[in-house]
Amino acid sequence: MRSFIRFFRGLHIWLLVNVALLAFFFIFRSHRSVMNAVSNNFSMPLERTLGRLWSLVPFSGMELCYALAIIGLIVFLVRSVWLFRRAEYRAEVAYRRAMTLCNAILSLFAAFCLLWGVNYYTDDFCTRSGLIPQSVSKADLIETTRYFAEQTAAYADRVARNAKGEYNVPRESSMAVAPDLYRPLYWEFPFLNVGPEAKPKGMLCSRIMSAMGFTGVYFPYTGESNLNMDFPAATFPATLAHELAHRRGIASEQQCNFLAVLASTRVENDAFRYSGWLLGYIHLANALYTADREAWLEIRLSLPASVEADLQAANDYWQQYEGPVNEASEKAYDSMLRGYGDELGMKSYGAVVDLLVLYYTTNGHANS
Repeated sequence: MRSFIRFFRGLHIWLLVNVALLAFFFIFRSHRSVMNAVSNNFSMPLERTLGRLWSLVPFSGMELCYALAIIGLIVFLVRSVWLFRRAEYRAEVAYRRAMTLCNAILSLFAAFCLLWGVNYYTDDFCTRSGLIPQSVSKADLIETTRYFAEQTAAYADRVARNAKGEYNVPRESSMAVAPDLYRPLYWEFPFLNVGPEAKPKGMLCSRIMSAMGFTGVYFPYTGESNLNMDFPAATFPATLAHELAHRRGIASEQQCNFLAVLASTRVENDAFRYSGWLLGYIHLANALYTADREAWLEIRLSLPASVEADLQAANDYWQQYEGPVNEASEKAYDSMLRGYGDELGMKSYGAVVDLLVLYYTTNGHANS
């Protein structure tokens, strides 16, 4: 036994390090002060540095990592079969290759837990801002939805449109706004100021993202905000704002959606303002449709044809991807969110309504 342990010493040390890191995470994740310390002093500073470094290259580091991982796995498996067939002591080869693959997977998982998983257990945006979601009355929901519909309509004609009347602002022009996007919020929420913004990246494999139901992904291994460049662009600016919220260590999807609306509607850019009001309206209207269908219909009929064109374009686009791949992706992501303590899972995308209604009624905007 001792000779066996010594012979595979490097693999066993690697395994022990992985186990120790994962044990640390799962033991201390219920201790918010520890998770705050890890996030503030290690995870987020490292990710922001990585994000600035990857900003120097024009392509997505996430896509490169995935491509290298797929190629590496194929090469590893092919070589494992080749070594196994040629080996005199096949049990040793099988053990070494299996342990190597297991350790690699555990290392990636441990890195994800320490780089991003900790943020599910830190002080979140609501805790740090004091903006705590409360029960939403139907009257407040109706008034807030009406306010967002009015603002969406007001900005609808301020953006470029194609021959079909659909939103037609180039995505690249929106990505260029990223460095200044969150500046208007710093006075109200100073903790959102994390220094120079990392360059967001457009994905080459955007249609694959669409098939999986994703419009954007924050990748903690490179500190990059990655954007789907294929879906109808009316909500693209707000999606960009959402991913940049994740870069600030905010894990909650509902809180990032709220910040996406707030940042987009505050920045001096008509495309972002329209996109932010539209995103907020979509969330609010979906909730109102369930709560009061007559009120929903009244507000929906008040929207101009340009907004209807954008809503229809989005419906038509996403309808083509409905199916088992999209459903499997959503279930996997839902399970991941729940695994890291987000009890609402994918439903947290709808809970942004509570924050929007609270914020806009408290500040008097919805009733102005």
